Amino acid sequence: MKNKKAFENMIHGIFLMLGLIAVGCVLLITVYLVIAGIPAIREIGLFKFLFGKTWESTSANPSYGILPFILTSIYGTAGAIIIGVPIGFLTAVYLSKIAPQKIKAAVGTAVSLLAGISSVVYGLVGMLVLVPGIREIFHLADGASLLAAIIVLAIMILPSIIKVSVTALDAVPKEYEDASLALGATPVETYFKVSVPAAKSGIAAAVVLGIGRAIGEAMAVMMVSGNVANMPGLFQSVRFLTTAVASEMSYSSGLQRQALFSIALVLFLFIMLINATLNFFLKGKKGD
Repeated sequence: MKNKKAFENMIHGIFLMLGLIAVGCVLLITVYLVIAGIPAIREIGLFKFLFGKTWESTSANPSYGILPFILTSIYGTAGAIIIGVPIGFLTAVYLSKIAPQKIKAAVGTAVSLLAGISSVVYGLVGMLVLVPGIREIFHLADGASLLAAIIVLAIMILPSIIKVSVTALDAVPKEYEDASLALGATPVETYFKVSVPAAKSGIAAAVVLGIGRAIGEAMAVMMVSGNVANMPGLFQSVRFLTTAVASEMSYSSGLQRQALFSIALVLFLFIMLINATLNFFLKGKKGD
């Protein structure tokens, strides 16, 4: 009995240590980004940095305005969520509640494969297929645009949304659905009015994961968006916050390099704000 208790205490200590390491890593990243990002913001000016419309970091008279990057990241993420969430959610409901077992297994394997594909592959396929397609369909000079980035991001977030949502829906007790059917509800009414509300916390977590994937993606977006520091337009080449850092960090120096760390700090705070907002609304609903 004592050996079992000691073993449980040891496992508890290991888990506690791992949790503290994770928290410590987050704090370390936060402190480093603040220390590295604040000097450039002080030198450039907070208002000029956040709301400036021109980014010319390598010109004779450099300008460091990141408003185009911020708006592009917001529009791109919002577009990907608008397209990806309904498709992923409805696919999860179908796989969990309606699809035959063979179809569920086959589609589940395909979704897992999508989750394992590298972002570079998504970007390469988008660059070779999607970008020329947009150019031909809309008669544009260049198909590398915000629209291409939105479509690629929408496809990339599908695996996270589908897999987590299916797991949440499968965990709903069958008694809930049996009771609903016994009261005269149709299967579709039962799925959307009983099963989905019962699994709403898991589905919300899936959406949060999808948003995090969309905001943090860099390589695939860089390959299909054109990577030009323009104000966002659906058929215009654009640059995201992530691609702004990735595209210039290798040759940056001085104030330019510090400004890139400042962009990383803004992106980090942006992600924290979204997570805090979603958690606030989710906890509010649980409280109600």
